[in-house]
Amino acid sequence: MAQGDWIDETGMLLREGGGFVLQRDAGGRWQLALGRMPVDLVEKRVRIVGIDAGNGVVEAEGVAPA
Repeated sequence: MAQGDWIDETGMLLREGGGFVLQRDAGGRWQLALGRMPVDLVEKRVRIVGIDAGNGVVEAEGVAPA
């Protein structure tokens, strides 16, 4: 993946520090930059869509149950 690429992934949404990460089904993880806090989806399997912002961060435009 490269900065600016469209991301559409599934995995487990986890809380880490003061933010959220996606533990990817495909392996690895993304740190998520989110406009809203999806606390009801923490520790559940979700699908995220957004833009690769670089350095392992995704600017998530959507988070939904998978």
